[in-house]
Amino acid sequence: MRPGRRGRPSPEAAGSADGQAGEELTEKVVFINRSAKVVKGGRRFSFSALVVVGDRKGRVGIGLGKAGEVADAIRKGSDNARRNMLPVALLAATIPHPVTATYGGARVLLRPASPGTGVIAGKTVRAVLESAGVRDVLSKSLGSKNAANVAKATLDALLQLRLREDVFRLRGLSLPAKAAPSLEPASV
Repeated sequence: MRPGRRGRPSPEAAGSADGQAGEELTEKVVFINRSAKVVKGGRRFSFSALVVVGDRKGRVGIGLGKAGEVADAIRKGSDNARRNMLPVALLAATIPHPVTATYGGARVLLRPASPGTGVIAGKTVRAVLESAGVRDVLSKSLGSKNAANVAKATLDALLQLRLREDVFRLRGLSLPAKAAPSLEPASV
């Protein structure tokens, strides 16, 4: 591993060391905010960017970057999101069960949907779900419309998801065998 500045591994080496080399990540800029500070010569602007990064296979991360230029803010947000990627439990192309999550004033409701439904969601929730790899889901954003809080509530909802097999394993139970359909006619 080749050291970069200050003895840290370079970005190329860090990606290969984590086993993420060749990994296809999608990056979406959800929201860009401009704030102004009034100084003697006028206004000084700074920017913050909310970025969602995911591999569309069950890993997703959210990052907020702040800088004096938009491009730098997006780059910082992207780096932050890549560092904070978390695994999410998915069931094929949807989620295993309905879930509600709250972050600040934002509340997000997610419900599984049948194949072919698509992602029924607003802009912020859609960015997080699509980056995670969810293709069929119904959602409703309740409460605050603050993009950062809605994105964090969505991520929190995804992190609450549990697969049936995992729950049985954690409780020390064996999965019940699925009953085979009987070929005998039902007696009345």
